[in-house]
Amino acid sequence: MPMTLRSNRSTLTQFLIEERRRFPSASGDFNSLILDVSLACKGIAKAVAFGELAGVMGNHAADEGGSVNVQGETQKKLDVLSNEVFMQRTEWSGSLAGMASEEMDAPYQIPKQYPRGNYLIVFDPLDGSSNIDVNVSVGSIFSILRAPQEVIDSGRDVLEADFLQPGCKQVAAGYALYGPTTMLVLTVGDGVNGFTLDPNIGEFMLTHPKLRIPEDTQEFAINASNARFWEVPVKRYVDECLAGKTGVRGKDFNMRWIASMVAEAHRILMRGGVFMYPRDTKDLSKPGRLRLLYEANPMGMIMEQAGGRASTGEMPMLQVKPTSLHQRIGFVFGSKNEVERIERYHHEPTAKAELTNPLFAERSLFRD
Repeated sequence: MPMTLRSNRSTLTQFLIEERRRFPSASGDFNSLILDVSLACKGIAKAVAFGELAGVMGNHAADEGGSVNVQGETQKKLDVLSNEVFMQRTEWSGSLAGMASEEMDAPYQIPKQYPRGNYLIVFDPLDGSSNIDVNVSVGSIFSILRAPQEVIDSGRDVLEADFLQPGCKQVAAGYALYGPTTMLVLTVGDGVNGFTLDPNIGEFMLTHPKLRIPEDTQEFAINASNARFWEVPVKRYVDECLAGKTGVRGKDFNMRWIASMVAEAHRILMRGGVFMYPRDTKDLSKPGRLRLLYEANPMGMIMEQAGGRASTGEMPMLQVKPTSLHQRIGFVFGSKNEVERIERYHHEPTAKAELTNPLFAERSLFRD
């Protein structure tokens, strides 16, 4: 459908200018950084859209096994390409003191030929990339922090410790969703707004202002194949949902699982729900599966700003003090009342005898 000549929708640039007017002393570097990020997301969206036609599908390395990132995961060609796009689009403008990425072992230093700024950015350049070969929606996630004053004053190279700030210190967070339409969902600390990329003019247009997550829901998302490794409170919660109207909740629930967190989060923003990737006993060396800095903190800020709740399952996610750049953590987010229920279950003693789940019982469809 061709675009009409006049539109009442704001562009991302107009939106950011209006936000800046609330802070007359602002330098404009922050707006510049957000626009650089949006440009990176446009580039990644184009690469994702061309897919195999551009030769960007499959593993990164020439050998069949592929290369492995610091997380121990096989890198896709699009992982590496997306990481490079993020760096190239954000390193030059003088807004950043440094950056960190899920795909890089250590913090990335701004090249000497570029000025350094007051902000740090951390990002997952292509979340859900394991699904890219089957054409499932994927996305990019980012978080913006203020650089420590020492870094700003001295201009020294950034260290890992500079990034280890709790989520409540974020000044902005967002994600891009590469699906049937490309969207940029953003919070700058004053609610959550969604922008849709207009391919006719190449601009993100404000289409979903002031997104709010319903406090109640009848939908949850979890990877049920890990049920045997779940902790007791998670088993209790899922059991009660599966029991439906005949159980203690007195209502039926739908279960979803896309295995692309950006897509999961977007669904929850649009219609409510709860997402769980909890800590479990599958690998005791990992206190969770998702990354605190690149995934949990930015998504946590978005959820909280939209009226939802983000949690480790036991405590607010945004209060966690990071201990390492690639720290993993359990993550539960979505409709406020459901997340608070899960937190409550973690703090209530519950008899194991009450936690038998018929779906996974010995005589069930999923018996061993």
